[in-house]
Amino acid sequence: MKDAGLFQLGYGLETGAQEEDKRGSVPANDHARDVLDENRHDHFIREGDSIYAGNHVIIEVVNGHGLDDETRIQNAFRKIIEVCGATLLHIHTHKFSPQGVSGVAVLAESHISVHTWPEIGYGAFDVFMCGDAKPWLAIDVLKEAFGTQDVRTKSLKRGEGLITDEVAA
Repeated sequence: MKDAGLFQLGYGLETGAQEEDKRGSVPANDHARDVLDENRHDHFIREGDSIYAGNHVIIEVVNGHGLDDETRIQNAFRKIIEVCGATLLHIHTHKFSPQGVSGVAVLAESHISVHTWPEIGYGAFDVFMCGDAKPWLAIDVLKEAFGTQDVRTKSLKRGEGLITDEVAA
């Protein structure tokens, strides 16, 4: 049982991704064409003159209801995944005492995470997705799931500037 903590963290699980790449670090520009290969499932996004890894939407639910309910949060994650066109790999949530929930949905396209403070009606959500997934569609799902119109957002283009059109050509 000495490794029980590691098992809880997911270490040693047979996911197909447990083997670390032993080739070492390679400068990003050396593989820019590989990253943009249309046959890759984790391809970068091309949007106008910008090439980047994915869209990260920071969503703050304010005056929300049900933010202490793990099942409600898990169902919101599943609805976001469906609406945004993402692929679920795993969901894990944890209920705190006396209140609050933290959780993550691991996606093929990246992740959704949350930490809630139900005593003040606040939930801090991160929705990060690459490829064709549309994380901004999560905003309306969260409004509906937690019964509020007060949802505040910020967006980031993750990995922007790492690969340029000149290098990719």
